Amino acid sequence: MTRPFTLAVFTKNRVNPAYAAARLAADRVAAEAGARTLHFVPQTPDDVGQQKTLVGEALAAVPDAVVFVPVDDRQMVADLMRFAAAGIPVVTCINRMEGKVVSFVGSDDVAVGHTAARALIDALGGSGRIVAIEGTPVAPTSRDRTVGLKKALMDTPAIQLVGSGVGYFQQAPAREEMARLLAEHAEIDGVWTSNDVMAFGALEALAAAGRTAKVVGVNGLPEAIDNIERGTMQASVDFSAFNIAGIAAQAALRHLRGEPVPDSIMVPAALIDRTNFQRWKVPFALRPIPAWEEAVK
Repeated sequence: MTRPFTLAVFTKNRVNPAYAAARLAADRVAAEAGARTLHFVPQTPDDVGQQKTLVGEALAAVPDAVVFVPVDDRQMVADLMRFAAAGIPVVTCINRMEGKVVSFVGSDDVAVGHTAARALIDALGGSGRIVAIEGTPVAPTSRDRTVGLKKALMDTPAIQLVGSGVGYFQQAPAREEMARLLAEHAEIDGVWTSNDVMAFGALEALAAAGRTAKVVGVNGLPEAIDNIERGTMQASVDFSAFNIAGIAAQAALRHLRGEPVPDSIMVPAALIDRTNFQRWKVPFALRPIPAWEEAVK
């Protein structure tokens, strides 16, 4: 009787519900395949040093494969090489990085940022003053989404980007940055954020200041869907860590079974707004994992 495969799953923190959804998806895929998961999450959110330490712990556990979301796509390259040196295959997801991997699973983040920006621009009728709250600067998801925002702004000169801040993909820092931007600008019509958690922080700051603005985010989290339904958020983009991690876990298991896996798998990210939010009103625990044939065509 062969022993079950073990997947080491690396995520960036325990404060973003998107990563909780990613861990849930990996667990469900592994359980369905008779495999098991070991989770490695920095205690301090997005801490590079802690993730490096966790790589050592994972190597000591000798997993069969790794599903890896790097905290920093550049600083973790040497650690990716440690897995390669140990002969442990790695599937990276969400944040692409250089190095030897079986596959990368993610979405087009430039398009994600552009889609969110277009939703905000359209809601403002093509003119107005907006601010941006970006994610962690070392994360390619944040860098690329900001590129998407800037591309949309280049096409819409009547929209003015009057200020920006860094919210590190977390709610409290985003709330603080939004409060600063509100103090600096008497007129803000819209808020573009790199993820839903930062959108929630922006909404808290707006409420505390007694002001309103149209707010967009990314991830399609359940709380974002509720806000869209209530009209307190304009839109979100379904960059689904749940779907991405589920497909990444499938890719790792397929590789271990000797089945083909493409070098890159891009997961579509749809706009969620008042016209279609009902489709996302399902808890992650009840959502289906995308079938391999659906993700890889």
